[in-house]
Amino acid sequence: MNAILHKTIRLGALFALLAALLAFGVRAAAAQTLPAPQRLSLGDAARLAARQSAGVESALERVKQASARVQQRRADLLPNLSAGAAATQHTLNSATFGFNFPAEPGQPPLLDPNGQIIGPVKLLDVRGHASQSVFDYGAVQRVRAARGGVDVASADVNAAAEQAATAAAVAYLRVLRADAQLQARIADSSLASELVGIAHDQFEAGVGVALDVTRAEAQRAGARAQLIAARNDRNRARLDLVRTTNLPVDTPIETTDSLTTLPGAETVDEAAAVERALASRPDIRVADEQVRLAALQASVIRAERLPTVGVFGEDGLIGKGPDHLLGTYQMGVQVSLPVFDGSRREARGQEQAAVVRDAEIHRRDLKQQVTVDVREAVLELASAREQVDAARERLRLAEQELAQARDRFRAGVAGDADVITASISLNGARNLLIDAMTAYQSGRVALARAEGTVTQLR
Repeated sequence: MNAILHKTIRLGALFALLAALLAFGVRAAAAQTLPAPQRLSLGDAARLAARQSAGVESALERVKQASARVQQRRADLLPNLSAGAAATQHTLNSATFGFNFPAEPGQPPLLDPNGQIIGPVKLLDVRGHASQSVFDYGAVQRVRAARGGVDVASADVNAAAEQAATAAAVAYLRVLRADAQLQARIADSSLASELVGIAHDQFEAGVGVALDVTRAEAQRAGARAQLIAARNDRNRARLDLVRTTNLPVDTPIETTDSLTTLPGAETVDEAAAVERALASRPDIRVADEQVRLAALQASVIRAERLPTVGVFGEDGLIGKGPDHLLGTYQMGVQVSLPVFDGSRREARGQEQAAVVRDAEIHRRDLKQQVTVDVREAVLELASAREQVDAARERLRLAEQELAQARDRFRAGVAGDADVITASISLNGARNLLIDAMTAYQSGRVALARAEGTVTQLR
């Protein structure tokens, strides 16, 4: 019996060892398949999104579409060559001619007045055709308008890149905020655990009460719940950053920036910032190109009133069959002059003129909005810097309050209610500082967005 028991134990140990080795091998294989960590700063995230986000890739495809439309419009100015061959066979009813051939007096008519079948008639026609536009100002203007569409699409690429960079920068700041919140909640949990230990020690020494222990444990449970929520927020923020930068979803992210290290105080020249924004904002360039494109499309409609001149020619062989083919040709010059189309062209011109005015109104309003964006960003940045200083002072005082309350609690001259109140105040002070630092960094991003320089962030 003992031998069987020992054997069973040895087999169980062997199976446990094999299971452990198998689990280790699975973890090692999984670790080898994970992508390498991606180290990103705030500027890196913005530039990465500007290069490879889905919005930018889609905008690049629209540029290709616009370029293809230019080639389509240019085809109206190039020679048009075609060739064809037709072999037909048909019969005719002579009664459908509507006439008959004269005949000698007393002779029957050549064709039966009631109709007769003629044929079958065989025909083989092999022919080539060529045409060339000599003067078509409307087609020239359509090519220019198509090129204007390429310029608009190219400007849209820069606008999409700036938008993607802004989204990535905001997502990066959410990651930094989530990391800071997680570190703050870890500190809160450590403090709560320390208070539980002190409360237990005092209770066991007979200088504390059970209520202090209960309060401390409740505080620790609340801190643990906040820690779990902060960890979840951190993980979600990183997923959002991976998504906005268009990285593979399993890519680990390592941030090289931190909310705790703020840049020095920045002095922003508001007038210079507005000037930079008007010169570099991609949406301003898009608006400029849209106005120019609308004007080009209006010129296309005006050019359609002019005559067009073209030449054409065709040459080929025609006959009953391959053995009876004769060469024939046709050539000429064609001039077309639009006279009246029911005032459709005039109505189109009026519509396009309204489109031009609408584009100009949009551009003017956008420039005013850019000025407002810059001024608001400058105000927010200055306010956020002052908020950071105020929040740091509050955190210093909250830490001092907690230290004093903890000393009184350890000395047994007060319960843990003061310590818990001080820890709650410290928790709020940490949150306030994190929010203030996040607001400051968000202000930097907002100013860069207002100036159109998000991809230049460091």
